[in-house]
Amino acid sequence: MTQTNPLYPSIFPSSLAIAKEGELSIGTIDDIQKLHIRTIPLGEQARRICHQEQSRSFAICCYRNTQTAAEETETHYVRLLDDQSFEVVSSYTLDAYEYGCSVISCGFAEDAGVYYCVGTAYVLPEENEPTKGRILVFMVEEGKLTLLAEKETKGAVYSLNAFNGKLLAAINQKIQLYKWTLREDGSRELQSECGHHGRILALYVQTRGDFIVVGAIEELARDYNANWMSAVEILDDDVYLGVENNFNLFTVRKNSDAATDEERGRLEVLGEFHLGEFVNRFRHGSLVMRLPDSEIGSIPTVIFGTVNIGVVASLPHEQYLFLEKLQSNLVKVIKGVGGLSHEHWRSFNNEKKTVDSRNFLDGDLIESFLDLNRTRMDEVSKAMAVPVEELCKGLRR
Repeated sequence: MTQTNPLYPSIFPSSLAIAKEGELSIGTIDDIQKLHIRTIPLGEQARRICHQEQSRSFAICCYRNTQTAAEETETHYVRLLDDQSFEVVSSYTLDAYEYGCSVISCGFAEDAGVYYCVGTAYVLPEENEPTKGRILVFMVEEGKLTLLAEKETKGAVYSLNAFNGKLLAAINQKIQLYKWTLREDGSRELQSECGHHGRILALYVQTRGDFIVVGAIEELARDYNANWMSAVEILDDDVYLGVENNFNLFTVRKNSDAATDEERGRLEVLGEFHLGEFVNRFRHGSLVMRLPDSEIGSIPTVIFGTVNIGVVASLPHEQYLFLEKLQSNLVKVIKGVGGLSHEHWRSFNNEKKTVDSRNFLDGDLIESFLDLNRTRMDEVSKAMAVPVEELCKGLRR
């Protein structure tokens, strides 16, 4: 580089100009490219992670394999990490054969404290399914984990969630609600308040207001298309997002306005899509800074975690129709590797059925328009009846 100069034209706001021999390039850096990724070696296998803003810490459930001359053993821990240095500042060792299955940060009604709640399971070699577990309640005091209470459970605590100032737990086939009570001696304990049976295995639980979603089954309704769930999230009061073990995403809607109890008891499938990756977790949030007055600031997004990180966005109807048209024109220009069609790859597919994708868009495919050469861009632009520059501007928002 031999020279730099400021550039402030109105048609290229927040832009960078780079001059090379015979070429001048003007462009911007996408927000996603500004994301900094740092790898923190743990030396252990992490299973669950949770952040607590008040104590500026992370709690992780992890385990370490120890090899001796006679055998290999697993030791499971709850570790506390500083959220700035990522150093382990405190640890709690779980019992023999006890695994950490879930962890959340939450508060309770009539208590100003904030706690880490950890759900565990005793995984014994002779049992097909755990019959015993614990819920551990920790407080971070002076940078250390302090165990305040523990509650034994009759099964694995696969999932925990806060619910109206109480703690909701998915324990084997049961959903259990606990309240945080004060003993006569001034100490606290978890006390069972109510529960609900009737599931094959309750692996995930999410809440929104007074509603509880368990796997693909909601407390007031069910999705009768049986799926082995790997994650679930609530998009709004009536629409839920799920993913199953054949790498398919789907959305379902509760029929709140249906005329009969039977119809209200069913979840209507709205969308289906083959992602092609195993999703471990959904979380509401964004990978980039969202300004309240920006156009994308009002679009709800859910982050999902696989071996990669992705985003599901709930688009306005008009924008969805425009991008759906763009996608349908892109598949005519961009051919799949080995001749595999995009429609076939994204079709919802499991052991019971194969159906075309619906009400989902492939963001990776749509974004690939920006990588096309000018000839192919013009081809798509002509089919869309939209100038190339306008298409590029819309996709970079």
